[in-house]
Amino acid sequence: MTTFQPTASTYKQGSRTLPGEFYTSQAILADEMERIFASAWSCVGRESRLGGPGEYFLASVAGESIIVLRDAQGILRAFFNVCRHRGTRICVEESGRFIETIQCPYHAWTYSTDGRLVGAPQMNEVEGFDKRDYPLHAASLARWEGFLFVNVARDPEPFENLWAPMRERLARFGLWGLAVGHRVVYDVRANWKLVFQNYSECLHCPTIHPKLASVLPYQSGANDLTEGAFLGGYMEIKAPNESATMSGRACGRLVRGDLPQSDRHRAFYYSLMPNLLLSIHPDYVNYYLVRPVAPGRTRVESEWLFHPDTLADPANNSRDAIEFWDLTNRQDWDIVERSQLGIASRRYAPGPYSLRESIPAAWDREYLRMMGRLPAVP
Repeated sequence: MTTFQPTASTYKQGSRTLPGEFYTSQAILADEMERIFASAWSCVGRESRLGGPGEYFLASVAGESIIVLRDAQGILRAFFNVCRHRGTRICVEESGRFIETIQCPYHAWTYSTDGRLVGAPQMNEVEGFDKRDYPLHAASLARWEGFLFVNVARDPEPFENLWAPMRERLARFGLWGLAVGHRVVYDVRANWKLVFQNYSECLHCPTIHPKLASVLPYQSGANDLTEGAFLGGYMEIKAPNESATMSGRACGRLVRGDLPQSDRHRAFYYSLMPNLLLSIHPDYVNYYLVRPVAPGRTRVESEWLFHPDTLADPANNSRDAIEFWDLTNRQDWDIVERSQLGIASRRYAPGPYSLRESIPAAWDREYLRMMGRLPAVP
């Protein structure tokens, strides 16, 4: 079992919020795209979204459109959505299925689902032209616990190295075997960093989330990841509640039948840079993919995951969990949008973090390190 440490143990004296321009500047957002999103492993969703050969969906990573697909042999791949002829974007539909090939709509350059160029009209008479020289540009793809990750860097650091702190940590929850029960997309009128920072503390819960606070008392939290790109820990589920749902009843089956007893009364919350927020409960999981759209606008995609037996049971209580977090999410989006408005004021100045805000303070430090504004954490 993981040894947990109190939240206050990592508080650094003098920790303050970021200057206003970090939330309002287009130039800083462009810098974030290059320094953070263009080099990191971004989560793009669940592998189960690609059920059979030829199925694909589009993902946005560091401003790039990426085709994530399962090729004709069932192998998962990721390609830049860019034709090798004259650069045309090939796919416009967010998801679909390639019957046999991928064809550019402009001049009909055609690719196999493994990325090879197999058809290029009128190019046979071009001296020196060889189709083998023009496959689709590949992006790096990795899998973890049923999630897919894409990296658009030319020579990225291996996923296994960067994600070492998480690769075995959550294996006991059986995340790979869960099924999607609900999906929603939120348009949040606030900077993406405010979404991360808000997720990383529950000091605001008694005032913003009275329902949440009655189930998950904010004083019950403790953290096991307190520095670096991965942060978070657990909160105790207050008895007699069985889970974080509107009624307090469990949704159905545990996420894993042999889940340790100590984990059956806790909820775990992790912020995983650069774009994944992961919430694990005894009977369900929900996660959030955070994508900056503009300095003051963020797209948040969320899915609720359940044990397949829960979803197969007509009497399941899954709506209880979905409504619980949809209510909480919308309360969060409202308050971070109000934060965005206040931070944009000419009178805004960085304010001090409290002991209960040590995780957002640690998140800020890692963010600044990734932006090249702080030295690496030892």
